[in-house]
Amino acid sequence: MTEPRPQTTLLRAAVRPRMIVLLVVFLAAAAVCARLGAWQLDRAQVRGAKAEDRHVAELVAAPPVPLADVLTPQTSFRGDMVSRKVAVTGTYDAAGQVLVGDRAHDGVTGYLVVTPLREPGGAVLPVVRGWVATPSDADVPPAGDVALVGYLQASEQAGDGVHLGDGASSAGRADAVSSAELLNVWGGPIYTGYLVVASSDPAQSGAVVLLDPPRKPGAGLNLQNLAYAAQWWLFGGFAVLLWLRLVRDEAAGVRPGHPGAEPTAAGPPTPPQAPASA
Repeated sequence: MTEPRPQTTLLRAAVRPRMIVLLVVFLAAAAVCARLGAWQLDRAQVRGAKAEDRHVAELVAAPPVPLADVLTPQTSFRGDMVSRKVAVTGTYDAAGQVLVGDRAHDGVTGYLVVTPLREPGGAVLPVVRGWVATPSDADVPPAGDVALVGYLQASEQAGDGVHLGDGASSAGRADAVSSAELLNVWGGPIYTGYLVVASSDPAQSGAVVLLDPPRKPGAGLNLQNLAYAAQWWLFGGFAVLLWLRLVRDEAAGVRPGHPGAEPTAAGPPTPPQAPASA
């Protein structure tokens, strides 16, 4: 009969030669899993970027649909509306133009030029006409009726409010393209999303740089490879946890071949009881 091992501390159990050898083996396995997870993450980025580039190319090539067929003022903006290519006609309200700061483009921080477009029915559409490096680069929007083609994006969370300029020497400022905040200064009814301009007729100044189509959160990653990466990292974590479990069993004196069993006191087996006489 196998005698139970004597109990000891976790530290003493961990530094036993057998546990150290197992630790090296499990750490090597965890390192391999971590490397495979990093490789899958890299694959997720590469494959996701290629898929996103194809998606953007399809968006650019797609014909626009009337804005009214996709979104109406003061209605909820759904996630599937992001990057929808639409066409709309209206008149810019130059007095309401604001610059949204701290926005990067090609590694340079600048400003979004946001101008209200008033439709014939009176609704107001926030329009991101493009990006400028300095406030002085922001032009006056085209006058009269303007035909725009662009991509939809959801309204941002409110910032610290909208501050209109005097229309001559200073431009208005805002921290976000937020319909809720813009409603307070532009009036309504207003759209719950905004338009990122792709083309304008008549054309606007070349100093205002047109932006790429908006991208949905999480775009640029292949979900299948991302799941594989998470699985490999979980396997690596399990290897370390398994070693810790073995150290605990070793310290508790669990007998080999009986993982998790509780040690029992040594002694002769108890003979079976004879059945009682009738």
